Amino acid sequence: MKHCGTVRLETGRLILRQFTITGAEAMYKNWASDPEVTKYLTWPPHVNVAVSKAVLEDWIKSYNQKNYYQWAIILKSNGDEPIGSISAVGMNDDVGMIHIGYCIGRNWWHQGIMSEALKAVMEFFFERVEANRIESRHDPNNPHSGMVMKKCGMKYEGRLRSSDRNNQGICDADWYALLRDER
Repeated sequence: MKHCGTVRLETGRLILRQFTITGAEAMYKNWASDPEVTKYLTWPPHVNVAVSKAVLEDWIKSYNQKNYYQWAIILKSNGDEPIGSISAVGMNDDVGMIHIGYCIGRNWWHQGIMSEALKAVMEFFFERVEANRIESRHDPNNPHSGMVMKKCGMKYEGRLRSSDRNNQGICDADWYALLRDER
């Protein structure tokens, strides 16, 4: 793959950009402290803004790596405040695979924002990075995440029983993927 790092992407309603440390308060307030948002995620809700700041400090240090991809989701009509994140949470250069993870604040659920962000990131990975396969997974108890994947053209590949762990404990995982030549 031709890695180039986290570059700014833009859609009709969104700007996807690198996080800055000034986004810690928005991250904490908009999604990271909300137990409903983190219910099916692998990390617990942030207990204070200092946790969000520490996470952002780690992410920001990683931006100098060409194979690091972590975007802040900015809704243009909401100023420059992050409302969620989308990133490559796994990668296998041998087969050209990128695994995408995402989350968004509850105030922005069911508005097509995450689908818009995921489509832009998938296009970037296929066109610029030359990925062969883009995949993601979700807990079947969180079907809205799967609907985002379907909306973006990913195909359901199956359920792996008791194969994952999130804030609910050990769980099944529904897997979706799209191959470069299927677009």
